[in-house]
Amino acid sequence: MDLVRHGPGRPRKYGRPSRAVTVTLPEDVLARLGAIDPDLGRAIVDIVEGTRKRRARAAGPAEIATYGTRSVIIVTPVRALKRLAGVQLVPVGNGRALISLDRSHSIARLELEIRDAIEHDAVSGRDKATLEAVAEILSRARRSRRIVLEERSIIVLDATRARRTAVTG
Repeated sequence: MDLVRHGPGRPRKYGRPSRAVTVTLPEDVLARLGAIDPDLGRAIVDIVEGTRKRRARAAGPAEIATYGTRSVIIVTPVRALKRLAGVQLVPVGNGRALISLDRSHSIARLELEIRDAIEHDAVSGRDKATLEAVAEILSRARRSRRIVLEERSIIVLDATRARRTAVTG
């Protein structure tokens, strides 16, 4: 047991000296680290020290997350989705996002625009994989006799709009 007091303030995060560093990592790596531990520093330490308790499942480009009888589509935020008119990606953690549509945008229009982007916008790699996965989910849901696609509202807190209002107001 460590009886040495280190003074007032926050206890050491890892129980030993540490320092903050900045590192740039690919989005898919960040998502995988976040699946190991939401605290990316702890995830990295767990991997290096071999103390990881479970193997993180690599997240697919688009997946269905279910709670009870309701489901939502969770995606890897990619540029090709962000560029679609009427689409906003809302972060949900672990490098994942929900697809949010403007009020004037429909699910059918989203599916059509995704398919157009796949065919005509020369998307590739992760962007293409994500668009194809979302299109497949929407297509299967639309054709299913057991699933009803519903448009719902979500609450989004947009800090950029609040700042603009405060500055101009």
